[in-house]
Amino acid sequence: MKNFCITFFVLFIIIATVVCVGLAPEKQAETDYLRIHVRANSNEQADQQVKYRVKDEVVRFITPYAAQCVDKKTAIEVISSITDEIEKVCDRVLRENGFNYTAKAAVRTEEFPTRVYDDLTLEAGLYDALIIELGTGTGDNWWCVIYPPLCFTSGTADVTYRSAILDIVRRFFKN
Repeated sequence: MKNFCITFFVLFIIIATVVCVGLAPEKQAETDYLRIHVRANSNEQADQQVKYRVKDEVVRFITPYAAQCVDKKTAIEVISSITDEIEKVCDRVLRENGFNYTAKAAVRTEEFPTRVYDDLTLEAGLYDALIIELGTGTGDNWWCVIYPPLCFTSGTADVTYRSAILDIVRRFFKN
């Protein structure tokens, strides 16, 4: 009888574990952010320098599009619809700087480590992101957030797009 109880208990634990794992929700992307990552071809100095030139032009190109996005869903739709143009911007900058590799741009969900942007910490996890890979895309990356537009500024020096979410968090902790 003792062996039966032990066997029953072990089977119960195994079945409960299988059921709990099977019922666990699928990992989904963090819901509030659309990130951007520009991944350099390598960590060579020239590849890292051109990454920043590409980033500057991509930010300049995307800013008017990001400014019209009122939610993450819209941001994903808008940015996804212009990935071909984003690749052309990247390729132009690469060519102008003497590089013969090209860029690939796509919006997709990926796992990211914890990152800090000013006062905002994005915890490690799955995020939707515009991924721009320059050449092999194996070098260090530059990152920011398209929605809410934390790093995108308008063409004038006076205007900065702010995150409503970040403002709420700051007010909450200020009180």
